[in-house]
Amino acid sequence: MAAPIPPTTSIWKDGELIPWADATLHLLSTAVQFGASVFEGIRCYDTPKGPAIFRLPEHIRRLYDSATIYRMRPEHAPETIIEACKAVVRDNELGSCYVRPMILRGFAGAGLYAPISPIESYVAAWPWGAYLGEEALEHGVDACVSSWTRPAPNTFPVAAKAAGHYNSSSLIKAQAVADGYAEGIALGPDGRVSEGSGQNLFLVRDGVLITPFLDGTSLQGVTRNAILSIAEDLGIPTREQHVPRESLYTADELFFTGTASEVTPIRSVDRIQVGAGRRGPVTERLQTTFLRIVRGEEDNGRGWLTYVDG
Repeated sequence: MAAPIPPTTSIWKDGELIPWADATLHLLSTAVQFGASVFEGIRCYDTPKGPAIFRLPEHIRRLYDSATIYRMRPEHAPETIIEACKAVVRDNELGSCYVRPMILRGFAGAGLYAPISPIESYVAAWPWGAYLGEEALEHGVDACVSSWTRPAPNTFPVAAKAAGHYNSSSLIKAQAVADGYAEGIALGPDGRVSEGSGQNLFLVRDGVLITPFLDGTSLQGVTRNAILSIAEDLGIPTREQHVPRESLYTADELFFTGTASEVTPIRSVDRIQVGAGRRGPVTERLQTTFLRIVRGEEDNGRGWLTYVDG
């Protein structure tokens, strides 16, 4: 069961911090009517040097890419949103938390494309733990292949992280939970593996780390990119390729990656045990290194942490 978001003190809106309760939209805003909203989910971690946000510039670049694709780029510079992310963590006295910048169309026009509706920018933050539970990071989760598939390329621009796209994700997740699984895995329109409901996916086979191509059906994950970089640093061979469904059942290891999921092992798919049915050695090595980096316990020299008080 998903936990409710705990209210904090303030939310940033278009240049100022406003009370949490005042961050509201009209019922007929274009964002509410038609999902005209793009967003990012970013983790902030407690570190020995204070709160630090993981790959903040990369997330904000993707936010602005999404806004550009949907013709709703704000007047604020990306650097303004970066500073706003730091401000909401600091103002709300948060440590480990989730940061949610959003760009959306507010209330004015009634049409599907309503350029007269104002473009509004927000940044919220709230406390956040392990998305699928702390035990999932060690023991893994049970997943299923969903009957809902990802859209074909050139239907939705999946490189954009847009609110409306996540109606598909909610169907995948809801079906999985209703059937007794923690997560769902979506196939693309060609029947090959795409991604999870809101995560990228990796396989390990004979010591090689494999992930599906970014083929226009899955999000270009910031954490996905980080894991590929960590694997390179650790000397783990990697390969991007088409992944047929049956490879999920015969993999030695499987895991999800994402801002919320971090690095979460998958212990079974469609009730078929994956490998030993628990976190495998390659997954553990990547997960341990990733968590040490994001928690400020190890510096990989890539500058992935933006310190809130820095």
